Amino acid sequence: MSEPTTDTLRDEDLRDEDFLRLDGQICFALNAATRAFGGVYRVVLKDLGLTYPQYLVMLVLWEDGTTPVKQLGARLRLDSGTLSPLLKRLEAAGLIRRERSTEDERSVHAVLTEAGTALRTRAAEVPRRIAAATGFELAEIRDLQTRLHRLTAALDAAALEV
Repeated sequence: MSEPTTDTLRDEDLRDEDFLRLDGQICFALNAATRAFGGVYRVVLKDLGLTYPQYLVMLVLWEDGTTPVKQLGARLRLDSGTLSPLLKRLEAAGLIRRERSTEDERSVHAVLTEAGTALRTRAAEVPRRIAAATGFELAEIRDLQTRLHRLTAALDAAALEV
């Protein structure tokens, strides 16, 4: 009897040691890809003077405009302990301002400065360079994004059940 291929594996075909192989862990594959992306983003974002997390903040602000910091953290899946230093550095770089809400002074909003708004034009090339670095066709990138969104939703739901 021949060994089953990975394309035809069923749960009953796998032994415990098969489940515990590093190269069989989806989390490791995702982590390795994330680290590889980080390396490419470091190079691509260097000219903009942004780190990858700062770039994500700027993407949200370019898309949504003035945004409550709490909402920004939720959208980026960042806690305030991580987000606050990012915003401080962006503010020190002159790209954003943090302002208290006039309606609720407990709420702070991130606001793009003129320099932050202008940076958007230079950043427009970033997604193209990242897409080219993947070696994927646009349809493959869209398919992967769809699958990752599904995976994230499934894992979020599973975390609530555990």
